[in-house]
Amino acid sequence: QVWQIPENGLTLSLTEPVVVLEGHSKRVGIVAWHPTARNVLLSAGCDNAIIIWNVGTGEALINLDDMHVDMIYNVSWNRNGSLICTASKDKKVRVIDPRKQEIVAEKEKTHEGARPMRAIFLADGNIFTTGFSRMSERQLALWNPKNMEEPIALHEMDTSNGVLLPFYDPDTNIIYLCGKGDSSIRYFEITDESPYVHYLNTFSSKEPQRGMGFMPKRGLDVNKCEIARFFKLHERKCEPIIMTVPRKSDLFQDDLYPDTAGPEAALEAEEWFEGKNADPLLISLKHGYIPGKNRDLKVVKKNILDNKPAGNKKSDLINAPKKAADASNPQNDAKLDEILKELKSIKDTISSQDERISKLEQQMAKIAD
Repeated sequence: QVWQIPENGLTLSLTEPVVVLEGHSKRVGIVAWHPTARNVLLSAGCDNAIIIWNVGTGEALINLDDMHVDMIYNVSWNRNGSLICTASKDKKVRVIDPRKQEIVAEKEKTHEGARPMRAIFLADGNIFTTGFSRMSERQLALWNPKNMEEPIALHEMDTSNGVLLPFYDPDTNIIYLCGKGDSSIRYFEITDESPYVHYLNTFSSKEPQRGMGFMPKRGLDVNKCEIARFFKLHERKCEPIIMTVPRKSDLFQDDLYPDTAGPEAALEAEEWFEGKNADPLLISLKHGYIPGKNRDLKVVKKNILDNKPAGNKKSDLINAPKKAADASNPQNDAKLDEILKELKSIKDTISSQDERISKLEQQMAKIAD
C-alpha cells in the first residue's frame, strides 16, 4: 500500500492508501523507491519474486520471479537506478538489469557463513557486503561487479551474531554499520586506496538496538555540522542519535555538505521503463533544505476497455458501461480536485478547532482547580 503524507505532516490518522499494489503471493518484506525515476517502486517478497511497479498507474511492469531460488535478504538500487543488487539466503549476491530481466554478475558464497547477508551499491558502482565467515565471524567486503572472482577488500570484525545493517552516505562515502542487538554503531570510510575500507570510529551506548532508521541528508541540521542522524528502536521508544563533526566556525561547511540528491525526479516512470537513465538531480544544503511544492500522487488507472479485443460476449456488454464511466474526464477531475481541496480545508479547520478546544479545556481545568 502506498500512502500520501500531507504537506506539513500528519494532523489526522491516515486510513486510506492512495493505491494498493497486488501481485505477490506471499508476505512482502522489502520495498525501495527508484532513486531517480518518478513513481517507480521495487518490492520483494517471501515468494522470492521482485516486482517493479509504476505507482502512478498502479501496474506491475516488471516481474522477476525466476531469478532467486531462496529468500531475498535485501535489494539495493545503484546511483542512477539502472541496476539492482540482491543478497539471498543461497549465499549469492546477484547484480540484475531489471529492464533486460537478466543477471549481469553473480558471486557464489560471497560470505561463507550461514547467517544473513546484506549487499548495497556504492556511488562509484562497487558493491559493499556484510555477512559471516565459516567460523561465524562478522565480515565486511568490497566488490567490483565487473569482476567478482575476488573481493577488493575483505575484513573480519568480531564474533558477535547480530546481522550487520549497512547505512551509506554517498556524499561523504561513509558507511555506518549497525548490528541487530548491538549497542554500538561502527563507521568506515570507503576510498580508492588500500585498505579501501578504513575504520573511523565507534559510537557506543548502553542499550542494544532492535532496529535502526536513517534520516535522509536533506533532513540534517547543517548549522550544527550534523552529518548523520539515526533513529534507534528500543522496546517502547525511538531515540534519535545525532552525529556531528565539531567545527569552530559558524559558516557553512562545504566539505561536509557537497550538493546532495534532491527530492525531484530526474525521469518520468515511462522514460525509465523505455530505457533512459539519469543521475539524481542535486541540490545545495547551504541554507538548509527548503521543501518545494509537494506533488500529490494521482493514480491514473488505464481503461481496460482500450486493450480489449472486439467481441460481443454478454459479460463484456454488461461491464462496458460501468468501465466506460470510469474513464477519466477533465471536468470530473477538476470537480474532484475542488472537492478534495474543500475537504482538506475542512479537516484543517477541524484539527485547529480541536487544538483550541483542548487548550480551553485545560485552562478551564486550571481555573476550576
